[in-house]
Amino acid sequence: MMAVELGSVICTGDGPSPSEFSFVVTADGQIPVRCSQFVELETEEGKVIAFVTRVVKTNRYFMRPESVREYERGGRSLASIFPADRWEYLIADAKAVGVWTGQGLERVSFPPSPGQKVYEADPSTLSGFLGFDDRGIEIGRLKCHDLQVKLNLTELLRKHVAILSQSGGGKSYTLGVIVEELLDRSPERGRVAIVVVDVHGEHTCFAESEGYRDRVAVLPARDVRVGVPNLSSSSFREFVPDMTEAQARELQRVLDELRAEMRSGGGPFGLDEVIRRVEQGCGLHRQMQQALLGWLFDLRSLGMFDRADFPNWEEMVEPGKAVILDMSDMTSLRKKQILVAYVARKLFNARKRGRVPPFVLCLEEAHNFCPSEAAISKHIIETIAREGRKFYASLVLVSQRPVRLSTTALSQVNTNIILRVTNPYDLEHIKQSSEAITGEVIDMVSSLPVGEALIVGEAVNHPIFIKVRRRRSRESPHGLSLEEASREYEARVRREREDTRAFM
Repeated sequence: MMAVELGSVICTGDGPSPSEFSFVVTADGQIPVRCSQFVELETEEGKVIAFVTRVVKTNRYFMRPESVREYERGGRSLASIFPADRWEYLIADAKAVGVWTGQGLERVSFPPSPGQKVYEADPSTLSGFLGFDDRGIEIGRLKCHDLQVKLNLTELLRKHVAILSQSGGGKSYTLGVIVEELLDRSPERGRVAIVVVDVHGEHTCFAESEGYRDRVAVLPARDVRVGVPNLSSSSFREFVPDMTEAQARELQRVLDELRAEMRSGGGPFGLDEVIRRVEQGCGLHRQMQQALLGWLFDLRSLGMFDRADFPNWEEMVEPGKAVILDMSDMTSLRKKQILVAYVARKLFNARKRGRVPPFVLCLEEAHNFCPSEAAISKHIIETIAREGRKFYASLVLVSQRPVRLSTTALSQVNTNIILRVTNPYDLEHIKQSSEAITGEVIDMVSSLPVGEALIVGEAVNHPIFIKVRRRRSRESPHGLSLEEASREYEARVRREREDTRAFM
């Protein structure tokens, strides 16, 4: 296929240079060149790939405002007097990314010559240059190009992903696309297990979607139980950060005694048995005894501890299947953090022992579980962020407030999928988190429409703007319009009243 010629390199005050050049657009068409489009040109070094950062339209007849004003007095048009339309032209500024050798990318060290022709980047060249993988995860289509964005599974997930956007920007929708791709993979292409911490119940629709329901289990958070015999005093200290080391040592002694009795046939134990044993004293100083009882009664009031785990996480997590931990009915942030801390640690320890497959832990509202300040679940999330790569335990952090996310966790994320963000503090935080995000790119992020995203990091060889593909599964009911939600509510209330009257 013939390459589409776009224009010619021109001289400017400080270019062309090895890193930047401008070209006048000579191609016909309604919009021949766009910002964020990739172009190519042949230079002495080889085929240079460049990224359009700015497009300016100019016309010499309209450069002097006082002349335009004078000529157009009385309703006259300048174009009716002079051939102004023939002098209108486009100038595009482009940033040279590198020299594409067909096998890899080399640094540009020599400027292109004025007059050299600039072409639309060839799709096959662009796919190789950006590092796309035909067997990878399809996120969407490359903006300004008819090219599917398929990202290598390892490059995308092994070193973790962050999906960042303001509320309503499409971050949960994008996570749903990634979950679909992971569920659709065949064993030959490599499958991972998926666990989604679903704070608002936005992903429970997978269990109702044709083609996915047999591979998705929705687990209400209120049904999950933490087995006390599996806990150590360090686990209790994670749940109760104010517990002292001395209190933890005495609690560990009690736990060891109860475990020894359990192994001797005494049966499993719960918090009630731990509380009774502490109440018996067993040599405890009264002040310490009262403090421990206070912590234990507080944990028991949460209603999430039992004699055994439910479910059995080692059996529930399987390759090519997803577990949706639905927290939509849970209001206590502390309970949510305890649950996430326990599940994340359970999975990570099981993965290190080879008891569960490689997995992806997806955290909606990640700033609530791994914030910049202290939190019960923060330590284990940061641990997986730092060490998970070695054990094939991956994180997907989804957040609408990146400035509130732990810098430790965010610094370990090697690929960012950034949808629309307008908060200046969040934008600055994102800009500082990646050297590949320039001022021009961050300006584009603030004006992205819903459904478009910037991908930057190890999954791609250069920052790209994409249009997220449509989901194949059923969309979340949270995606309804306000009008639809209102009509649906009134219809439901009307049905309930009619049923009540019929019953009476």
